[in-house]
Amino acid sequence: MYSVNYHRVTSLAEAVSALGMGDAKLLSGGMTLIPAMKTRLAAPSDLVDISRIGELAGIRVEGRTLTIGAATTHHDVATSDVVANACPALADLAAHIGDPHVRYMGTIGGSVANNDPAADYPAALLALNATVVTNKREHAAADFFTGLFETALEEDEIVTAVKFQLCDQAGYEKFRNPASRYAMTGVFVARDDAGVRVAVTGAGENGVFRSTEIEAALGGNFDPSAVANVSLSADGMMGDIHASPEYRANLVVVMAKRAVAKALR
Repeated sequence: MYSVNYHRVTSLAEAVSALGMGDAKLLSGGMTLIPAMKTRLAAPSDLVDISRIGELAGIRVEGRTLTIGAATTHHDVATSDVVANACPALADLAAHIGDPHVRYMGTIGGSVANNDPAADYPAALLALNATVVTNKREHAAADFFTGLFETALEEDEIVTAVKFQLCDQAGYEKFRNPASRYAMTGVFVARDDAGVRVAVTGAGENGVFRSTEIEAALGGNFDPSAVANVSLSADGMMGDIHASPEYRANLVVVMAKRAVAKALR
């Protein structure tokens, strides 16, 4: 590690001010930033710890909207009765992020802001028509994720909450990397009066995306069997030491079947 200035702030105003110092980076759970610093992939001059800002925590439901504060940990999402009653699939997703250490430290805001291609939450945001709330504005999830590790956030913009639109049925399933337990491919399916939405994480070379082919197949028959004959192209799929593009294309279909089966339970 190297010398870095640490700032613990207790308000959004303090956080925004601190971001103006040198090459400052926000720190919440640190599950992405700290490993990046250890390997020198990131070298900020200042760390601005926003984990103690009270207004960034909390979970609530208003009508058909589930709002989760950015500083809420994965563990809190997974064990929340509010989330379990409003959207069981989201609680299930959070319960299988990484390992216990990651779930107790990592936050939904940090995950969304970093947009790691193997992160689980981005698929839920796309499938549930979520809105990312910041200190400056609101972003529709469809416009928020712009590429691998890239989002529509500006330099002085801080994620404060995520608003999920509740649906009638939803399910999430992923093929876990056996070492990290992050998603090599994850599929979130959601169904309501507007139709079926299917979002895929861990597989696209440009990050999270919606599968229109699987959505079309499930639109007329929301059942795992409806996906059986879907064949996805490997074009645009990620290839790495863990899996080829062709393998991931097949995994999307398999995980979609399992996600639908979960949604129907």
